[in-house]
Amino acid sequence: MRRTVFEPEHDALRDLARSFFEKECVPHRDEWAAQGHVSREAWLRAGDLGLLGFDVPVAYGGPGVTDFRYNAVVAEEAARVGTGIGLGLQNDVVAPYLIDLGTEEQKHRWLPGFVSGEILTAIAMSEPGAGSDLKAISTNAHRDGGDWVLNGAKTFITGGLLADLVIVVAKTDPDAGHKGFSLLCVERGMVGFERGKKLDKIGNRGSDTTELFFDDVRVPATNLLGAEGQGFYYLMRNLARERLGIALAAVASAERAFEIALQYGKERTAFGTVIGSFQANRFSFAEMHTTLLAARVFVDRCLEAALTDELTPEEAAAAKWWSTEIQWEITDRCLQLFGGYGYINEYEIARIWRDARVQRLYGGTTEVMKDLIGRSLGL
Repeated sequence: MRRTVFEPEHDALRDLARSFFEKECVPHRDEWAAQGHVSREAWLRAGDLGLLGFDVPVAYGGPGVTDFRYNAVVAEEAARVGTGIGLGLQNDVVAPYLIDLGTEEQKHRWLPGFVSGEILTAIAMSEPGAGSDLKAISTNAHRDGGDWVLNGAKTFITGGLLADLVIVVAKTDPDAGHKGFSLLCVERGMVGFERGKKLDKIGNRGSDTTELFFDDVRVPATNLLGAEGQGFYYLMRNLARERLGIALAAVASAERAFEIALQYGKERTAFGTVIGSFQANRFSFAEMHTTLLAARVFVDRCLEAALTDELTPEEAAAAKWWSTEIQWEITDRCLQLFGGYGYINEYEIARIWRDARVQRLYGGTTEVMKDLIGRSLGL
């Protein structure tokens, strides 16, 4: 089914992004997986090619293209090859915070390096005792003269190992409830800012995920992002965009799993015939194909809604949980079609299967997404 959401300029970007991932990243995939992070050279190359910070205004070194379809193209192509370079984190998750909330001084200080790939970023929300419950965050900061003094710990921080700039969610007024959280920008080299162990994950092994620790870190007041006490509301405002990005990647990854399984089904023989011709497998391919068509239409419609600021948090949550569950179901069925070979790491389907599992967890678990939707229905 032909997709109608993209224009020729997006197709041109897709060709560029696919070439970057296949030529600059795929050859290093095993190396990056072994060391647990990608190379900074790859980030710089992405910056050179214009794959970072699409909506960063021209005044701060970006192209100033406020069209989320560009982000969608990069997210889909990244998911298709799965090398671990987190362009989506930089483009989809962090960029809106710096662009929308940053002061002129902050934007001039950080955004040019953000676009070039010289400044890598992360956002630190999750904590050992909080998880998806942002209200339970205990990392805290208090004012001391011209600084905020930050204390606490974060975990499951994607990009935390290489990040030069981390947006930290901290409680700045313990008695103010939702209005007691603020966003503080912690920079590499600040005294008391330490990175913990690189977490040993099941999949996405080329993408670094780590713990972060803050021990009396003095963060200049000029590094407060946005207004004091508004951090929780900023997070809620930007989560829909993050979840849409996850949904787009989920469908693209599932489509890739289906593509290679279908090819395998046409080539692999058993009992004197290709396995795809067995009725059970033919039905399975038909079911997966139909499900992917429905998922693609749904997610593309959400993308269209996002372009006009009409995508609601509940719709983004629905797209996130449903597409990632579909991704897992289809990837698992595709692996099954490979038989024992599907369990061998050298086969692409094995990597896709491993990497798919986390999609149902980060950005809000499936259960949290369903609860959010249920509450929006008045339940």
